[in-house]
Order: sequence, then structure tokens, then C-alpha cells
Amino acid sequence: MSSAAPLSLGSPNIINKLWSLHSVVAPEGYPTVLTIDGMLIHEVTSPQAFQYLEDHQLPIAYPDYIFGTLDHSIPTRPDRHIIRDEVARSQVELFRSNTAKRGLTIFDFDSGHQGVVHVIGPELGIAQPGLSLVCGDSHTATLGAFGALAFGVGTSEVMHVMATGCVLQYRPKTMEVAVTGSLPPGVSAKDIVLAIINRLGVGGANGHFIEYRGDTISGLDMDARMTICNMSIECGARGGLIGPDDVTFTYLKGRRYAPQGEQWDEAVSYWRSLASAPDAFYDTSISVNAAALKPMITWGTNPAQSVAIDEPIPLPETLSTTERLAQQQSLAYTKLTAGKSLLGTPIQWAFLGSCTNARISDLRLAADIIKGRRVADDVTFLVVPGSESVRAQAIAEGLDKIFIEAGAQFRMPGCSMCLGMNDDIVPAGQRCISSSNRNFVGRQGPGSITHLASPATVAASALAGVITASGD
Repeated sequence: MSSAAPLSLGSPNIINKLWSLHSVVAPEGYPTVLTIDGMLIHEVTSPQAFQYLEDHQLPIAYPDYIFGTLDHSIPTRPDRHIIRDEVARSQVELFRSNTAKRGLTIFDFDSGHQGVVHVIGPELGIAQPGLSLVCGDSHTATLGAFGALAFGVGTSEVMHVMATGCVLQYRPKTMEVAVTGSLPPGVSAKDIVLAIINRLGVGGANGHFIEYRGDTISGLDMDARMTICNMSIECGARGGLIGPDDVTFTYLKGRRYAPQGEQWDEAVSYWRSLASAPDAFYDTSISVNAAALKPMITWGTNPAQSVAIDEPIPLPETLSTTERLAQQQSLAYTKLTAGKSLLGTPIQWAFLGSCTNARISDLRLAADIIKGRRVADDVTFLVVPGSESVRAQAIAEGLDKIFIEAGAQFRMPGCSMCLGMNDDIVPAGQRCISSSNRNFVGRQGPGSITHLASPATVAASALAGVITASGD
């Protein structure tokens, strides 16, 4: 945004409430100095920030509010302690050194809490209603599921937060996405958010923070809410959030960094006050009929290029000139044809993981589909828990045995095949159905082809060896 968006008249929504609560100073025509309550860091986007602080002999303003983990470039093999890639090994060693020197909390291998940064933040109770939270990673929007003002920042902004506890940000506009109605069988949070992105397009929410509302949203558990908020940025939003309620409070109670004792009751009382009024004003509002949704699948090279799994890829004549050109380029890459359905398209890889869908509920759902069956002979299926905690819980429930007996690989925690930054790479020209959040060109490896879908669709397709709906 080039200038600050003015506050609108009417009842305040939670986004504007939180923005005002965290504004140190907001000069007209300039970015707001926004105070930050907590920051998560990982091995990839933090080295330059640490180096700047070192070069300028700057202390970290609030070290107790910074939490680190290893996730992006690390292996997920059983022998993950042996990091073969020289760049990844250097990143990990430097991260350990930097955090130790600065006295920061880090959740390393075998700590019981290492994992994908946006998975461990909620698990540990770091993500709480009313907080402003950042990370050098765009999918920090995940934490907005707790009613937090959460967004990704660049490496220079990571340094700003380390040094000052603040960051410069223009006030966003606000968007309401109201989802109402009962979800049909087989439709999950991933399908909801893919349908929203398809409707808005990759830039439809540019300059906005989204609040997801409606009875469908309030009926979701926290894992599902995190999935939706996670992908807010794929339609251009700065972040997305869901107002806190009893579902939020039940999830947080007793977690490591959540308020305890009398402070818990005080916190809940405050958190309830943050909710948007029923007549809250938004700069933009859209509504979604949940009852009309179907399982979704992407066919192109951005998350908005998707269809219901039983529907054909749009014909060029139904698209705008710009969309037509984008489609032509995407289909040339994915080797698909307009007017044809993706059902029956052969896959060579399947991936269940990432900060979008690697929580225990995702693994349970996939295990229910796979139990007693076998992954197709020509499919490599990676199941990567989002954290050591998720992995331990899956093992305690016997889910690991279900996956392994079906022929899947049950891996160690990490970002894994979500992005081509570690050992888990889809070979060029091969096709992967993935529960992750991006299907950009080469996202899962140079020349790889990615189709985003729900955990249920990923599991069913891994069994079939072709793209298929979970009920087929």
C-alpha cells in the first residue's frame, strides 16, 4: 500500500481494534510504528538480521519474546542429524550459534517441540488472542486463527523487531469473508480456503487483512481454522484472522506459554472483548455458501487456478484476457488441457505435510482413509508431521504403523516437500498431489508439477495412483 487507509465509521472490527492497540505512532501519510508482542524465527531468514545486529553492536530489545526452531532447510530423513547439504548445514550451525550467543529460546532436534514454525507457535501457546506476532515467513498468517494480528515480515524487518520491538507497517484495509452453512461430506477447511482464493484471485485481497466469520467458521476446530488463515496470503491479503471464542480458549488452556491460574481468567475476559461486533464495518465483504462447496484441486501454477475436483479446467473463452494468458502458460507447464477434468490424472508423488496441513487431525484423517490399504506401486507418499509433538502423538495413536504398512514414508518434522529447499524434492517432470499451500513453478523442485488439495484428497489419490476424490 502506498498510503495509510483511514479508519472507517461504524462498529470496529477486531483487525482495527488490534491495529489501534499496537500503534505506537501513526503519522498521516506514513507507516504506523507497530509494536510487536512476539516473533518466531528459523534458520533461513534470520542470519542477515543477526549479522546486522552484530555489525552495529545492537542488543536484542526483548529476547524473551523471540522463539526459534529448525524447519525449512533441514532433512526429514530418520538420520536427519546428518545434514548432507552444505548450505543447509551452514544455516543450521549459524542459527544455533546466533541464538545461543543472544540467549534466545530455540526448539532444536529432540527438544520435543521442534517443527514447522507455524505449527509449534500454536502448540506451545505462543500464539494468543490480541497479540501482534511476526516471523520471517509469509505464512505467519496461520497464527491469526487465534485472533492475533499475525503476518510475515522480510529479513530487514526481522532485524527491526529484534532491535526495537517494533516494525513499520501501513494500516491495512479490512475484508470480511463470511462462510455460512453446513459443509458437505468430504469437504474440509482446505477446500474452503481454495474456493475463496479461486473466487478472489491471487490479488483480490491486496492491501487487506481478512476476518473469516460465519457459522461454518465458528464450527471448525483450531486445526481447521489454522489451515484457512494460513493461505490468506495466497489471495494477496496481508494476513487473516478468526475472532477468539470458546474453541480458541479450550485449545490454549494449559499450554506452555498460555496464561496460568488467575491470569487465565483475566486473559479470557480480555480476549472476549476483542471480538468484532455483529454490525462491524469492513472495507470489503464477501459471502460463501459452504453447502455448495466441493473438494478442490489446483490445475495451474498459483493457488487461485483451481476447480472442484469433478469439474473441468475452465475453457479459455470463459476467462479474461489476462487470465487466458496466465492459463496458457500454466497449462503448458502442468501439461494439462482446458475443458478436461483432473480426475484420473496419474501422479508419481503425494505429500501430506507443511504448515497448512500437518497437524494431528490431518494425519488422523489420512490414516482413516489409508488404513488396511496400499499406496499405489508407482507413487512415493511422504507423510511429514508438523512437529515433534505431532509426531509423538501420531505414534502414540498408532498412525505411524498405518502409514508404514500402507507403503508410505513416515518422516521426521520439517517443511519438507512444501518447498524445494531441502532433501525432499519432486523430480523434474513428475507430478505431486500436495497438502501444502503453493503450487508455483518449481516450488517442490525444478520442473516439478504440484496440485494442491486437502489431506483426504491427497491420501485417496496416493492409494489410487491418480487424482481422485476421497469418496471414490
